[in-house]
Amino acid sequence: MALAVHTPGAGDFASLRAEFELPEYFPADVLAEAESVAGDPTGNGSREDATDLPFVTVDPPGSKDLDQAVLIEPLARGGFRVQYAIADIAAFVPPGGPVDREARRRGQTLYLPDGNVPLHPPELSEGAASLLPGMVRPSVLWTIDTDAGGEPVSVHVRRALVRSTERFDYETVAAALAAGTAHPSIAALPVLGRLRRELAVHRGAVELQLPEQEIVAGPDGGWILTRRPRPDVEAWNAEISLLTGMVAASIMLEAGVGVLRTLPEADAETVNWLRRSAHALGIDWPRDATVSELLAGLDPRNPASLALYAGTTRLLRGAGYTSFDGGRPSAAAHAGIGGPYAHVTAPIRRLVDRFATEVCLAVTHGRPVPEWVREALGELPELMNASDNRAARVERACLDQVEAWILAEHVGRTFDAVVLRAEENKAEVFLENPPVLGKCSGTGFPDSGRIAVRLTSVDVEKRKVSFERA
Repeated sequence: MALAVHTPGAGDFASLRAEFELPEYFPADVLAEAESVAGDPTGNGSREDATDLPFVTVDPPGSKDLDQAVLIEPLARGGFRVQYAIADIAAFVPPGGPVDREARRRGQTLYLPDGNVPLHPPELSEGAASLLPGMVRPSVLWTIDTDAGGEPVSVHVRRALVRSTERFDYETVAAALAAGTAHPSIAALPVLGRLRRELAVHRGAVELQLPEQEIVAGPDGGWILTRRPRPDVEAWNAEISLLTGMVAASIMLEAGVGVLRTLPEADAETVNWLRRSAHALGIDWPRDATVSELLAGLDPRNPASLALYAGTTRLLRGAGYTSFDGGRPSAAAHAGIGGPYAHVTAPIRRLVDRFATEVCLAVTHGRPVPEWVREALGELPELMNASDNRAARVERACLDQVEAWILAEHVGRTFDAVVLRAEENKAEVFLENPPVLGKCSGTGFPDSGRIAVRLTSVDVEKRKVSFERA
C-alpha cells in the first residue's frame, strides 16, 4: 500500500553513502581477478552432476544475486527430502586474492533504495556465481531428509553442478499455491514450512511480528514508504534456510571447528520484566507458557501485541558470532532460533557463509579443514560484527531520510499512531499512515493503544522528525 511520496528531486542517498564511507566501486585488481575467474572457476575437487534435478529459486522481485535454489520432495516413508543448492562462491574466490581481501573488507552486501553495495563484483554476484534460471552453475548441494514431523534425520553435503529451471518471487508462488498450480519442486513447501515453524515454537524460537518499513521507487522518481507484510511463503522459505543453518551448526559442533551465529539466553530478570509488561498490557500469559508460545498466539493487529513485541526486543540483545577450533564452545546457541545455528546459505551476500560452508564440506568428507579457512576463523566474528552494525545503521538511516523527506511538508499535521514503548514523558510510536517510526513527547502515555500525535518539526539534513501527543 503506497502511502506517501517525497517531492521529486528532493534528494538521493549520495550524502548517506559518503557519510558511511560506502565504497562506490571495486578496485581494478578485484575486477580483473573477478573477470578472469568468472569463466573458469576453480575445481575445488570433484563435482557431482545434479543438473537433472528441477531446482527453482524464490526471492524478492528483481533479485539477481541468487544464492539458493530448492527442491522439496515428499518421501514414501513419510517426511521430506530437501535438496538445497547454494551458490558456490568459493569456486570463484582464490583465498588471499584481491576478491577475497575486498570481501573481508566489506563483510556483506548492503541494500540501499537506489542500488546495493555488493560484497562481490557483479560479474560474479549477479553473473557467473548466481543461480540464474537455465544456467549450469557450481553449487554446494545439501540433501536433508526429515521425518514426518519435519526434524532432520540425515544430511549429505557435496559440491555439484546444478541448473535452476525457474525463478519465482514470493507473490507469484503464493498465487500459484492458492490456485493449486504450484511448481512441483515447491508444492510441498507449505506443509514442511508449517511443520518447521511449529518446531520453532517448541524449541523456544522468538519471532517478533513488528511492522516492517520498506522503501520503493515511486513512478515520478521519488520514494514511497510502505508497510511491508511478511507473506507466509517468505516465512516458509526462510525455514528451509534455517533448517540448513541448524544442520550446519550441528556438523561443526560435532567436529569441534567452525563459526556460529550466536545469541545468549535472556536472564530471568529480563523475562520477569516482560511478564510484568504483558500483565500491564492486559495480555494473559499462562504460567506454563514459554515466551515463544505466548508470542505465537498473539494477534499482530492488536496494539497491545505490538507493544509487547517491541518490549521483547530486550530478550534479543547480544547477537554475534562465535568461532572455535579444537572443541565445542561454551556458548553455542542462538536464543532467537532456539538452538545452534550457522550462516551457510547466502555466501554471495555474506562473508562468513563461505568459510562455514568449507568447514562442513571438509569434515563431512573426512578431510582436513583448509588452512586458509582455519586462519580466518579468529577474525571472522570481528569482521561480521562490524559489518552487521554498519548494515543496521545504513538501513535505519535510509528509513529516517525517507521519513524526513515525506513529512517535511506536513509540520503541524496530526497523525494516528500506535504506542510501542511508553515512558514518563516520551514514547516510541508507529504512525499508521504513513508508516513512520518516531519519538513522541508528552505526558500520560498509555502502555499501548492508539493515540493522536502532532508533527512538530522535521530536519531533513539530520534525518530527524519530532512528534508530540496531540
